[in-house]
Amino acid sequence: MRRALLLLAGVALLGAAAPRVSRQVLQNLERGLDQRVQQFSLDDPIEVLGPARALYVDKFGVVISAEVNLVVTAITPFRPQLSSDQLDKLRAKKISRLPALRKMMRDTLVSAATSLKTLGPDEQIAVGLTLFHRPFELRQDLPSQIVMQAPRRVLADFEAGKLQTAALDAAIQEQVY
Repeated sequence: MRRALLLLAGVALLGAAAPRVSRQVLQNLERGLDQRVQQFSLDDPIEVLGPARALYVDKFGVVISAEVNLVVTAITPFRPQLSSDQLDKLRAKKISRLPALRKMMRDTLVSAATSLKTLGPDEQIAVGLTLFHRPFELRQDLPSQIVMQAPRRVLADFEAGKLQTAALDAAIQEQVY
């Protein structure tokens, strides 16, 4: 019985392939997204609700995700609620930040491609941001989540100067929820 267990354990260890993307590379991608979010605006920062997480999915690629609030919204005992005008301004400010957020996500995709040299050229790199909204906010035209993905080859070609911005933008798939 003991021999059988040892044999099974040995076969399992031999059969377990080394990950295609190391945990160290994934941690570097996480730190990179965290830094981009923290540097989004030094004067009016995005609220980070949790550090970025990256994972490798076999035969798909790498997914990097985080949760953020586009505008810090503090409710305090001295300001227990926002007026309708303040709610409109909050919504407008969040909407105005979406283009810069999308650019940051695209830049993250491109820089990740250079770090992920062991990833297959047709495997995907995806960046997903969950956008936090407080229950009292006006959410019309505001997404809850944005996911961008593209094949590593396209992102690396852009980084190497082989593709124009329009071709990169056409290759990036974006899902908005």
